[in-house]
Parts: sequence; structure tokens; C-alpha cells
Amino acid sequence: MDEKRGIGLQNRLPWHLSSDLKRFKTLTMGHHILMGRKTYESIGRDLPGRTMIVVSRRRGYQPEGCLVVSSLQAGLDVAERREESEAFVVGGGQIFTQALDLVDRIYLTQVHTLARCDVFFPKIEPQQWLETDVLDHPADEHNDFPFTFKTLVRKRQGG
Repeated sequence: MDEKRGIGLQNRLPWHLSSDLKRFKTLTMGHHILMGRKTYESIGRDLPGRTMIVVSRRRGYQPEGCLVVSSLQAGLDVAERREESEAFVVGGGQIFTQALDLVDRIYLTQVHTLARCDVFFPKIEPQQWLETDVLDHPADEHNDFPFTFKTLVRKRQGG
């Protein structure tokens, strides 16, 4: 997300960060990834090595190679029944909003810019999260803007 939580513009990422795409692939490879229909359609294809679960209320919607469910919770239930060790919620904005209270970890890329966006990540309450990893990257020929990888882990109640 950018400095004002922007994550998308017209169903696309508002930047190109090669290092972020590589990190996404490394983190999600071999896992279930959950996304809304618009996010799936913006990707436009099945991502190899991952089980894609698409949340859609459209009757009869069945993109090839994907599991389709009617809610985020149904998708999480599918991943759990399939003995997933770490399912990844990968967008878009509505799905992130629904997921924020359910997740224990956020792999965040903080992009150090203000991009024109029409989709935003929900507000993260800092007192609920502990930063466990932080890695800064400069802009370069493969990354449009400087950015920081952060891993946030939900603080346990009472501790």
C-alpha cells in the first residue's frame, strides 16, 4: 500500500515493483490464495503452484483452475479442510476489509509514494500489531518507488 493506504487503480496495481512480485511468489508458492473476483480478473490467469480460491457472489462463475466460494469465510474453511498451513488473502479492498479481523499475520509492502488510487487497504490499528521484520528497498531500474517489506503479527490479548 502507498502512504495513504492506496492499493489499486482501475483494477491494477498503481506501480511496478519487481521485488514485491518476487516476494509474493515466494511467500504464496504451494499455498491457497484467496481473492475477490475483481482481483482474480485483474490477474487474468491461474497462478502456477498455488490453489486459487475466488470469492464471488456471481452465480455460475467458474474460472478454470480455481475454486469458487460465496464468502471469505467459506474460502478459509475450504483451505482449512484441505489442511492448509497458511492461507493468503491477496485482495482486493473489500476482501482485505473482511479479513483484517480474522488474520494473525500481515505481509505488508509499504510503498513510499502517494499514488492515484481508487481502492484502499483498511486502516491497521498499530496497537494490535507487532512488527517482526522490516526490510527497506530503494527505487531502482526494477522497482518504481522505494518501499519497505514489513511483517506484522497480531498481538495476543492480554500480552
